[in-house]
This record gives sequence, C-alpha cells and structure tokens, in this order.
Amino acid sequence: MSTEQRSRGIRHSEVGIVISTAMQKTVAVEVDRLVRHPLYRKTLRKTSTFLAHDESGSCKVGDRVRIMETRPLSARKRWRVTEVLSRAT
Repeated sequence: MSTEQRSRGIRHSEVGIVISTAMQKTVAVEVDRLVRHPLYRKTLRKTSTFLAHDESGSCKVGDRVRIMETRPLSARKRWRVTEVLSRAT
C-alpha cells in the first residue's frame, strides 16, 4: 500500500451508465444495485444518480464508466470519473 493511499484511505468506487452530459466538466451517472426486501425476500433493483467530475469531457451518453468518491467539488458533486469501461454503441 502506497503512502498516498494510506493517508487518504481507500475510496469507494462504483460502475454506472452516463445518462447526461449537459453540464460543463460534469456528467450524471446512474448506478444500479440489487437490494433484497426485508420482509418478502424479493430482490429489487434500485438506481441512484450521481454527479461526477469529467475533466477531459470525453464521456458521452450511454458510456459505462467507473466513478470514485472524492472531496466535495460543488454543491452536489462528490464523485469523479476514473475510467471509461466501454463506449456507447
């Protein structure tokens, strides 16, 4: 483990689909997760939308990206795009 990683801690990351690129250097990413209902035991699909910083502006709608937690960059932006896993078709 490097000293930089030890001092900052391990940051949480998620994989999601870009749903909006209407802002400058910011993309909206939709992340799906599966949750089991506590009483009925049915598996439900929940979605969350995160605003992520995209410095290069390379993301397009439909791209599958990995985002990582970071310090607050604006009022709602707490994530940044680390890599584009696959491009939209």
